[in-house]
Amino acid sequence: MVVARTDVAAAARGPSVAYPLLTLTALLWAGNAVAGKWAAGEVSPQVLTTLRWAIACAVLAVIARRPVNQEWRALLPHWRRVTLMGTCGFTAYASLFYLAGTYTSALNLALFQGAIPVLVIILNIVATRARTTGGQITGVVLTLVGAVIAATHGDWSVLRTLSFNVGDGLMLAACLFYAGYAVALPTRPKVSALTFFSAMAAAALVTSLPLLWAEWIAGRLIWPTIKGWGVVAFVALGPSLAAQLAFMRGVEMIGPNRAGLFVNLVPVFGALLAVVLVGEPFGSGEGLALALVLGGIVVVEAAARLDQ
Repeated sequence: MVVARTDVAAAARGPSVAYPLLTLTALLWAGNAVAGKWAAGEVSPQVLTTLRWAIACAVLAVIARRPVNQEWRALLPHWRRVTLMGTCGFTAYASLFYLAGTYTSALNLALFQGAIPVLVIILNIVATRARTTGGQITGVVLTLVGAVIAATHGDWSVLRTLSFNVGDGLMLAACLFYAGYAVALPTRPKVSALTFFSAMAAAALVTSLPLLWAEWIAGRLIWPTIKGWGVVAFVALGPSLAAQLAFMRGVEMIGPNRAGLFVNLVPVFGALLAVVLVGEPFGSGEGLALALVLGGIVVVEAAARLDQ
């Protein structure tokens, strides 16, 4: 009976802990989008990808040493899954994201990121035959509309003049890789999040090296400038380390479909960061976008509670 009460209490605490974690994730990822644009000309995409995971691994070597030493034997039989998830969710996504940023606009990057929750639900249905409710569909539509409004700053005429290029194809591929990673997270090996993340970060660092070599051979390698090192430090400690750990915990608590919706806060927070960092005005469009994204999350969470 004690175990049962503990499980119920943990389930009740899940959303209250998951929501701030996933909101922090979205805020840091919004900062990553800004950093990705600032990186242009200051550090090349693959140098940024490799260095972010090198720094993350160095930090993890200190803070995760004890759990890794205790659990590595339990993780070893799953090394193929760990390598695949690290490659897809970390190396492939980051490499394609930063490369896409050199070809396409910040608007298009934000719009494609808004597709991640939809892709998560589709892949989850295909991979696990997960049931999708009307509340989930309604919530996804609301958050997606909110993401579009945030990305366009409420100017719908912008959508008529959009042009798509190779960068958009790269961004779509990046979103598919991350959606696949998110769907696979609930089936991760039964070790602590810190141990699992450390293994994936190591896999991401190793698998980024061939891409770094290819960038060097192509003559496109740019070693960080002073500003570039600032970008590297931020994406390593924020979007790479803190955000990924927070996202893993959020998915563990409320599942990939519900957690994925928080990704649509990224363009909203991106607009807010533009207000804070660049001095852009916060208008009715940004307010409406925030209301729609939060409203969509509320709808999905309300539907989830009714299903329980």
